[in-house]
Amino acid sequence: MATRALHVVCPADELAPGARRIVDVDGVSIGVFNIDGSYHAVRNLCPHRGGPLCEGTIGGTMLPSEPQTYRFGMDGRLLRCPWHGWEIDIATGTSALNRSGRRARTYPVSVIDGQVVIEA
Repeated sequence: MATRALHVVCPADELAPGARRIVDVDGVSIGVFNIDGSYHAVRNLCPHRGGPLCEGTIGGTMLPSEPQTYRFGMDGRLLRCPWHGWEIDIATGTSALNRSGRRARTYPVSVIDGQVVIEA
């Protein structure tokens, strides 16, 4: 198994809640997101057709509910691919609707000495 290295993205105070930053880590494009103070990193490659996933919109979706009841949830946690609208949970990389098991690659993120750091 290859050893992962730590890569500094930016100072934590430069990535406000709701913000994202797309960085290149050894030739791999990765989106780093601050979701309500929790940092997440997702490869900028949609598992559906290879689109630039991290350039898509961030929002929520309708959740399973009783008939004639509409519940909106996951606000600010779903990333929509700009090519075909696939919705990916930023925290896990899993698709909101796809049952095939395809998912976006995620990376561990931490804050070290005030810097947002990806382990990749």
